[in-house]
Amino acid sequence: MPASILESALAQFHAAADQLSLSQQHRDYLTSFKTTYHTEFPVEMDDGTFRTFQGVRVHHNIARGPAKGGIRYDPNVTIDEVKALAMLMTWKSAVVGVPFGGAKGGVVVDPRALSEGELQNLTRRFTSELVPIIGPDKDIPAPDMGTNPKIMAWIMDTYSMSHGYTIPGVVTGKPIALGGSEGRFEATGRGIQYVLEEHLAAEGGLVGRTVAVQGFGNVGGVAAKLLHQAGAKVTHLGDRFISIHNPAGIDATSAFIYTQAGGSLADWNREFGHAEEIAAADVLTADVDILLPAATESVLTEENAEDVRARLIIEGANGPTTPEADAIFMRRGITVIPDILANAGGVTVSYFEWVQGRQFLHWSEDEVNAQLRKIMAKAYREISSRCPVGGEGCTLRQAANWIAIERVLEAITLRGFFP
Repeated sequence: MPASILESALAQFHAAADQLSLSQQHRDYLTSFKTTYHTEFPVEMDDGTFRTFQGVRVHHNIARGPAKGGIRYDPNVTIDEVKALAMLMTWKSAVVGVPFGGAKGGVVVDPRALSEGELQNLTRRFTSELVPIIGPDKDIPAPDMGTNPKIMAWIMDTYSMSHGYTIPGVVTGKPIALGGSEGRFEATGRGIQYVLEEHLAAEGGLVGRTVAVQGFGNVGGVAAKLLHQAGAKVTHLGDRFISIHNPAGIDATSAFIYTQAGGSLADWNREFGHAEEIAAADVLTADVDILLPAATESVLTEENAEDVRARLIIEGANGPTTPEADAIFMRRGITVIPDILANAGGVTVSYFEWVQGRQFLHWSEDEVNAQLRKIMAKAYREISSRCPVGGEGCTLRQAANWIAIERVLEAITLRGFFP
């Protein structure tokens, strides 16, 4: 059975800690969680009845700044998953150098089963439960699986009403009309593109590279579209309902526009794509240059790692690779660009949005994208300089973890401990 995402996150941390000769006291502190906030709360349904929902918000470490991380609405939300994702947010923020700690939250709910009114009631009630621990100087939520800019607007409004004035900096990922940032929607996918371009700069770039993308949401869909527009050939594509293959290439731009307008990838393929339908697992083992797992955690495991044919994996999802699969990829010479770098475009542009909100400024999309490219390229170069691709004895994941842990440890050491 694949390791849980928390087990994987802790295994990766301890492997890096071993290589850094980290003391036990620092290990204990960096694997502890500052705040774990559970709540059970009632929500009124459209028919006048009410249901009780479970929610959680976790702060991992805030030595480098306020806690930052998304809120997901999903039936499979667990405390271990939320803890792992909060920890990954700490390392992710440190890797790209933004002044945040790690947080994550979620509600155990299928948002597709609720009406818009019920979803708003749930969001506002959950926000009211979180008011004591969130805030622009304490904890800044953002969208994640099952949530979106509209939900962030409801969170901002609920929090603002509890304080009596508008506080746009309490969340990021808001609609632009309410202080959201240009370029935020595409930020994670665009960050993936920028990291890939940096990684492949000495090898001819993206043009003509074949790509398989698992996941066609805000991360995988945007990335597939941008990679297609940059000249790569997306030959394999999959979402939760269908996986498709076309050796001549899939028009990921057309497919993404169609799905964003409310259609499904399956309907687009029947009407426009005419690609071959394949088994979902075949996307991960496709014969391509680049594999982008952008759906969910723990999809690359000991069971399928030997069958992966891509020579480069870039992680769009959080924790898609188990430690056992990582070891196999290292032995096979497959390069993995880790999640805490690859998908950090989202938290980076969230930082830009937070800054704009605090200063009541609005940057153009060109400004946002230029600053995003600068930060992602710098982070990639710092990591690759610690572990050159093709070098012996380390991986890009290890180097990213070393840098993240060192930066958090430096902040802890400089701050000291309140007695």
